[in-house]
Amino acid sequence: MKRVGKILLFLGAALLIALAAFVLFAFLATANVKLEPEKLHLSGAQIELLDARGERMQTPAARVSFEALPSHLPAAFVAVEDKRFFEHGGLDVLRIGKAALKNIMSFSAREGASTISQQLIKNTHLTHEKTLVRKLKEWKLTLQLEKRYTKEQILELYLNSIYFGHSAFGVDSAARYYFGKDPSELVPAESALLSALVRSPNRYSPFRDEKACKKRRDFVLSLMQQEGYLSAAEAEEAKKTPLPESPHETKISAYAALVFEELAELFPELTGGELIVETYFEPALQEEMERFSPETDCVLAAAKKERHALIAYHSTCGEIRRSPASLIKPLGVYAPALEEGVLSPATPLLDEPVSFGGYSPKNYDGKCLGYVSAREALARSLNIPAVKVMNSLSPQKCADHLRKMGLPVLPEDETLPLALGGMREGFTMQELLSAYLTLADGGLFAPARTIARVLSGEKVLYERADNRTRALSEGTAYLLSDMLHTAATEGTAKKLKALPYFVSAKTGTGGTEKGNTDAYAVGYTSEHALGVWMGMRDNSPIAATGGGEPANELLALFEALYGERTPEKFVRPESVVEAALDREEYERAHRLVLFDPKGPQYLAKKELFLRQFLPQTVSDSFSRPHIETPHISLENGTVCIRLPSAPYYDLEVVREGGGEKRTVYRGKWREIVCDGSVRAGVCYTYTVIPSFGGVEGERVALPSVCPEEKGALPEDWWE
Repeated sequence: MKRVGKILLFLGAALLIALAAFVLFAFLATANVKLEPEKLHLSGAQIELLDARGERMQTPAARVSFEALPSHLPAAFVAVEDKRFFEHGGLDVLRIGKAALKNIMSFSAREGASTISQQLIKNTHLTHEKTLVRKLKEWKLTLQLEKRYTKEQILELYLNSIYFGHSAFGVDSAARYYFGKDPSELVPAESALLSALVRSPNRYSPFRDEKACKKRRDFVLSLMQQEGYLSAAEAEEAKKTPLPESPHETKISAYAALVFEELAELFPELTGGELIVETYFEPALQEEMERFSPETDCVLAAAKKERHALIAYHSTCGEIRRSPASLIKPLGVYAPALEEGVLSPATPLLDEPVSFGGYSPKNYDGKCLGYVSAREALARSLNIPAVKVMNSLSPQKCADHLRKMGLPVLPEDETLPLALGGMREGFTMQELLSAYLTLADGGLFAPARTIARVLSGEKVLYERADNRTRALSEGTAYLLSDMLHTAATEGTAKKLKALPYFVSAKTGTGGTEKGNTDAYAVGYTSEHALGVWMGMRDNSPIAATGGGEPANELLALFEALYGERTPEKFVRPESVVEAALDREEYERAHRLVLFDPKGPQYLAKKELFLRQFLPQTVSDSFSRPHIETPHISLENGTVCIRLPSAPYYDLEVVREGGGEKRTVYRGKWREIVCDGSVRAGVCYTYTVIPSFGGVEGERVALPSVCPEEKGALPEDWWE
């Protein structure tokens, strides 16, 4: 018994220590976390949004007070999302326990236990990553929320902030989009449908899958009956209500949602007053974006180089962070490599199987191409060369370059998979477009923003300044734009080849062994940058690839943006020069050697370089013609000389032996020269003399040949 007591005492002490450690960990992890009311709403402000032409934008969705809602609307959400909402203090301990038990029994993490209060905090204060630290922050903020607001206020904030699909944020926007009604006019079936959408707006949209939508709506109605919000007769009658057949005009767009986010950043203490917000919004392009309705979620964005202005933005899933896939290669691999002289567009890269301490990247199609230029590797979006280039620079150095372009990279992401978009959180489309706009603007970075000015009456409260910073040299930006033009004409983004002007583009496709999860296409001219992303909010597989549907939509956006107008081509800076390379040295020896000025231009390979990194070695293939030593053999009494490939040379083959000297061949290059006039018992020496344009080159003397009576020589005769 004493032994059992000691064991129990030891276990109890260990449990207390573990509990104390967890409490300490939770305290440290959430020490600086506090509720930010401005993220919940811009309380009481009367805000008028103006587009780029100074015309009033569609009125943003109104915030609906709890008292103005029909009782069955909040009841529907409580029934399906958090039936003990009015009983718990923000965290439903009983529900958490049941979910944990189910997860343990099923060896999975499928069961969740988030209350409405937790969902409000997660949507307004936190990212969607599934980590213990995020959950601890969520719990702490939820408890602070419950102390500060009543249950009715929390429901009001929740219903005005959640996303209902199709760019509808909040119940006012959702009620008008799906039913063409004010929220106060909704009937129980409509309230149930709105609450049914929240779990997965894309999956349960009545405009995408009527059957799934109706099943989910009727399930909510049954729950409302179980919880006593509807009678059996009311529930059955509501289930007979038809679904909406087509959407109605909405009052708010995803662009307006970004404006409000930016406004909250600029004025976190805003509590009232009338404001006029001047934006860069271009409604015609926004309308074009909103016509795009794929089977997946999508984010589309457009920005203007002038002032780095975000002019249109459409999203079916809010502002989402995703792996950038191959979109990161120009920004985080080739940009720093060009900047530091590690490579030029012409640098040969060996595309072959490779392993870095167990990490073995593969190309998208699983094939390797051998030596390719950096230009081709980027245009084809090859993975192996990208990882090799990052390895030569170091992931840390590449991450620093990304941060200069406003792309947040966590320290734990500074590994080689970063070259292919492998990272913990990823980037938003707004961040990616800002980075690509840096290339369009000659290496100058500023985040793409929506707000130009904010006024209160005639008083200017805010005016955006030119805050561009130098992230890349002008030369590097130009080289990258030229390389990405190759991607748009010959590579993965070649669908843009149809555009009658200079455009640079990059596609990207990311995924897992289960399938693709992200598909991108981004393109830019000297004036604008446009981006398209397709995927699913829950990371479920999609059929799209970056070079497919996203590239098609990118093409449509460019056509809508410019119409018959042609944007100017990029102006080459003085720091970039065009040089002619020796094609034979490049293809045979994979060396960057400047072409001999005396050679024929058709043998030169033209490419662009930063002036300070121009190759220094100059070929003398034509000013001093020379060839490799030919192969000589004796076959059946005939001497055969196999000449190395040099089709641009004239050749002379001279024979000496038996007291005489004679020219065996003189003329254009040929693969084999044979001499059948040799005599047995006589030794002969052959000399090959290359020439070009009348300039004689280096003489190449071949080993002596001594035919015997039988006409055959041993294989090692020359030794």
